[in-house]
Amino acid sequence: MKKQNWTIGLVSIAVAAGYCINGHAQSVGSLLDKLVDKGVLTVKEADELRNETDKDFTTAYSAKSGMPNWVSALKFNGDFRGRFDGIFSENPASVDRNRFRYRLRFGVTAELTDGLEVGLRLASGEPSGNFGGDPISGNTSSTDNGSKKFVYLDLAYARWKPLRSKEWSGAFTFGKMENPFVSPSTMMFDHDYTPEGLAAQFGYTFNSRHSLKLNLAGFMLDELSASTSDPVMTGAQLRWDANWTKHVSTKLGVAGFAIGNEDKLVNGNVPNSNRGNTRGTNGAPAFAFNPIYVDGGITYTLDDFLNYPGAFPITVSGDYVNNPAAPTDNQGYSAGISFGKAGKRGAWEMAYRWEELQGDAWFEEFPESDFGAYYQVQQANAGFVAPGAGFGPGTNVRGHNLKLSYSPYDCLTLSISAFFTELVKPSPAGSETKTTRLMLDMVLKF
Repeated sequence: MKKQNWTIGLVSIAVAAGYCINGHAQSVGSLLDKLVDKGVLTVKEADELRNETDKDFTTAYSAKSGMPNWVSALKFNGDFRGRFDGIFSENPASVDRNRFRYRLRFGVTAELTDGLEVGLRLASGEPSGNFGGDPISGNTSSTDNGSKKFVYLDLAYARWKPLRSKEWSGAFTFGKMENPFVSPSTMMFDHDYTPEGLAAQFGYTFNSRHSLKLNLAGFMLDELSASTSDPVMTGAQLRWDANWTKHVSTKLGVAGFAIGNEDKLVNGNVPNSNRGNTRGTNGAPAFAFNPIYVDGGITYTLDDFLNYPGAFPITVSGDYVNNPAAPTDNQGYSAGISFGKAGKRGAWEMAYRWEELQGDAWFEEFPESDFGAYYQVQQANAGFVAPGAGFGPGTNVRGHNLKLSYSPYDCLTLSISAFFTELVKPSPAGSETKTTRLMLDMVLKF
């Protein structure tokens, strides 16, 4: 223990020196990352040092500049993604699509005082019918002769962190926020989905190897002026993260979700971006949604691998969902493996995942917008303009996803993704649904 304390103390001095010499947090972050890779610090210890150093720098800068603490504590962030997106179906009635698209996000967070935070993020996007921007995509297509494009409110929240001890953590968030529920895939939620409501997150760290996290949330899906029964979603998730050895770590989670007043989720009340659910003649989902969701993963980290910078992680993960409210087509599952982790200079990542999500396993408007297949005609009561042919993400899809990424710099990642998919139940029955989707991405973070 004494040796560990001496180590952390020396690292603290080195980190402080890094700030004085380099004058910015990026060098400190790189130093801490290297110490974690070398096994000198745990991830938790590095995060604690990073937070303490940020506070010390902010205090010193505020005193010298004369600005209030909350002004100097403003943190800006953002990213730009440029994409080529090609969709090709084997159905002879389909039309191949080639699109150049982009997504821009810019955000700011303000720590008003200890434990209180306000966040804001703007994002590009395209209108979804008569509503605002697409809830599960910030993509904007290059089209319409260079017409001016839309910018939407992507995040707007207030957060209070009353628990911030070594063992306990706790936070309450209200507003439009990052999704608090964690999963190894996008089978349940697209990464761009930013729900609106209230969330509570608690964590307990037993020791340097084991921790538990509890995520609770209630989200408004719509507010109907002509009804007292608004559709809402509630959820609870318990997660256990464990570091068994220097090389082996695991993650396990179990969650339960429920959508109330799903009969109000007709096509005219919420954005109708995805497909897959069985719907009644009024356009509402035919079955309720109260699924149980479980996920797990194991990571083995090599000390080094070829010319990869730092430790090399290999992760195997999977998840499963079952919606007992639907009599059939009520399951979903995925399994995947990844090698490496892009995001740092010289790092690369190679990943593969198989997924099947049946039609009524989950509400169609939540899953990933990139994972879909070809509909020759729309499903009954789906709400699209007849015949409703075309690429359809959501539920009722299965297939493969391969991805290769490389980061020449910390701020730049280049990726190629390929999806090979088909519908679980073709529409109409017997029609060809196999689809290939190819995406080339360039992501710049700042």
